[in-house]
Amino acid sequence: MKKAVIGILAHVDSGKTTLSEAMMYVSGNIRRLGRVDHKDSFLDNFKLERERGITIFSKQAILRYEDAEFTLLDTPGHVDFSAETERTLQVLDYAILVISGTDGVQSHTVTLWKLLHKYHVPCFLFVNKMDMQGASKERVLIELKNKLSDNCVDFSTNSAEELYENIALCDENLLEEYDHNGRISDAAVISEIAKGHLYPCLFGSALKLDGVEDFLRLLNRYTAAKAYGNKFAAKVYKISEDKQVGRVTHMKITGGELKVRTIPQATKNKNGEKVNQIRIYNGEKFTTVDAAESGTVCAVTGITFALPGDGLGAESDTGLPVLEPVLTYSVILPDGIDAQTALAKLRLLEAEDPQLNILWDEHHKEIRLRLMGDIQLEILQSIIEERFGFSVGFSQGSIIYKETIAEPVEGVGHFEPLRHYAEVHLLLQPAERDSGLVFRSECPEDKLDKNWQRLILTHLYEKTHIGVLTGSPITDMEIIIKSGKAHPKHTEGGDFRQATYRAVRQGLRSAQSVLLEPIYSFTLTVPAENIGRAMTDITRMHGSFDTPETDADTATLTGTAPVSTMRDYAKEVMQYTHGNGSLSTALKGYEPCHNADEVIAAISYDADSDVDNTADSVFCSHGAGHNVKWDEVPSHMHLPSVLSEKKDSGTDPSPTKDLSRFKNQKDIFASDKELMQIFEQTYGPVRRKQYSEPKRYKTVDPQKQKKKKNLPADYNGVEYVLVDGYNIIHAWDNLREMVNEHMDVARNLLINTLCNYQGYKKCELILVFDAYKIKGHVREVEKHNNITIVYTKEAETADMYIERASYKLAKNNRVRVVTSDGMEQLIILGNGAIRVSAREFREEIDAAEKEIRAIIDSDTPRK
Repeated sequence: MKKAVIGILAHVDSGKTTLSEAMMYVSGNIRRLGRVDHKDSFLDNFKLERERGITIFSKQAILRYEDAEFTLLDTPGHVDFSAETERTLQVLDYAILVISGTDGVQSHTVTLWKLLHKYHVPCFLFVNKMDMQGASKERVLIELKNKLSDNCVDFSTNSAEELYENIALCDENLLEEYDHNGRISDAAVISEIAKGHLYPCLFGSALKLDGVEDFLRLLNRYTAAKAYGNKFAAKVYKISEDKQVGRVTHMKITGGELKVRTIPQATKNKNGEKVNQIRIYNGEKFTTVDAAESGTVCAVTGITFALPGDGLGAESDTGLPVLEPVLTYSVILPDGIDAQTALAKLRLLEAEDPQLNILWDEHHKEIRLRLMGDIQLEILQSIIEERFGFSVGFSQGSIIYKETIAEPVEGVGHFEPLRHYAEVHLLLQPAERDSGLVFRSECPEDKLDKNWQRLILTHLYEKTHIGVLTGSPITDMEIIIKSGKAHPKHTEGGDFRQATYRAVRQGLRSAQSVLLEPIYSFTLTVPAENIGRAMTDITRMHGSFDTPETDADTATLTGTAPVSTMRDYAKEVMQYTHGNGSLSTALKGYEPCHNADEVIAAISYDADSDVDNTADSVFCSHGAGHNVKWDEVPSHMHLPSVLSEKKDSGTDPSPTKDLSRFKNQKDIFASDKELMQIFEQTYGPVRRKQYSEPKRYKTVDPQKQKKKKNLPADYNGVEYVLVDGYNIIHAWDNLREMVNEHMDVARNLLINTLCNYQGYKKCELILVFDAYKIKGHVREVEKHNNITIVYTKEAETADMYIERASYKLAKNNRVRVVTSDGMEQLIILGNGAIRVSAREFREEIDAAEKEIRAIIDSDTPRK
């Protein structure tokens, strides 16, 4: 039997639930046809839904038709509950988008269409209410093609040839098949629907059951069962509450199967919670099963860790939702209910709808939450009273503003109390409007180990970062890790959390911030005599609109306006049109605030006083940490500015430095002026040794030699290369992969590689391995082929040994130290040695191996 999960979506009052009811009735899955206006529909079984005649929560029904079993998920149509709709989209195989034949494509319909594209859900369209006066098939088809897609095709035509021609225009593959065969196969149509290249449309009346049977046949003919993997995976899309068993977690199994008494695999399931019961809902009733296979939408009891959007097993988590509340309210509690008790109960509602974002405002000593609009507010009041037994009020809702930046800026965070260390450099740059936040890394691993970079990304994701103008959440930015630094002994995970938060904040303080406000897209229909008033009102509200569309009696305006100015306008429309006007709105996104200065002044946010979101950094001086103000941090930071690197490098923001080209101290110091400045500020001035290269590295012109009488003489030493063994093993990909199970193999491979390198370069190579944790261990020095291998003694690390060795050897010899340890690089630089990163040394070795092969090939006689 073919199985598929199909969601039903629509703008409110388009007849979505009526269509669901009709499909269930026509297919024989229910015996009595309920109606929304009669308050007895099969799916709207919640008390408030029947009272108000709207869908508030998504519902599940099992629809069996011929050889198919469809799981129908009916979703809310009202914009205030659109977050519930968006969560349901995560588990759909197909969607049915219901369009009103009288109202056409409305503003929220376009929003739903965009969501379907975002979640890659194939879509069928049912144009409802075609029995009503004013319904026009031709007009709706034009709107579908203009506002949604040119590939919306009317499948209700009686002419197969006409249908094939219309289908063929949607895709080149379809056109080629039609030209070749004179028809188009069902398999090709199914494939193009699944790809989102074709959107079948049918017309009818769900209330009169007109066209419903045809629509069922269309679904059955042009849908296909989805293929799933064998490994367990599931996507959570909804949380509900059962008075008997408590929390119920709704999910779709997207791989393998889920059995009762098993422990779902998830990082959040730290307590090993088990599935007690698996339910298959059909309306308000359910049956229990022992196992749920792939493709099944089910609800489980016994687990409390999961939230909507979470992936279990092999399934990944869903990103941030597109639709989000734009209003925030404070909760007014009745006498006798303390805030902490109410907060704990409201957290249960937040689990069902995470976008409520319930929090305790310590400054104002009140509970705050976010809502989409007044209807959701009224419903929430009823739910709280019914479930928890007390009534709450809400303050006048305030707008949720956001902030972004106007141009790229560097953010630096440094956290260095005594025995702690972390520095983070971020590039903050503006992104496209309504793109949200994107976090990524462009930091080479020889600058900062991958594990530290992953930790920084975790800290970027884990917090809602707020702006500096009003303390509102930031958005529409790329935040890129460009550089960072850890200490080999003193860095802990919490240090990078502090440095990361401060880096974001310091960047925002340094940037030109922009305040954003939510914008509605609207459709306003008024009697023709009121259109002048409507246009004046929209202009007064700082909105914009297209040319009015008029017919005999009415005029329609479509456009955009700030939420702050339009939020109460619907009531005003009803008043001046005497109930004959209508306003529908949908959140379009965020745009620069029309009265930013006024809003900033009214909110009176003081970034300097926000100690929980400080932009200052902590540096260590004379054995103690001290605070450095955000605007002074750039002059104290230990790493060079990432913006200055980008500017200096032209088109390449992070050029690779080949340190092997440097021949003496003068060259390396000139290259590392900023590093030397950091070193000298920390450890005092460096006494540069007066020597140059041995004569074998260069040819001296006798005429020029006379001019150099006052310069130091060349030294007669040799070149030493000191290699931090374990540092290199963990830095090179081919060696790091062997570490967990075959450290000896990795160590021997490194030794053999370095023997070849030394034999070609003719340098003195010393390979140093840490053995400082081995109790009672004495230093071991052994000769392997042509290199020296040192195993340090107890309490002596490799970098301690290298520090002392480089100090002694660099007096009379050219010394190069290979390590990616940032602190060690500073120390050996001060000793007069040349630093070489693990990556650069890898490149040297690869080059040497190529030259060796070339020599061998040239010396090998050809046959």
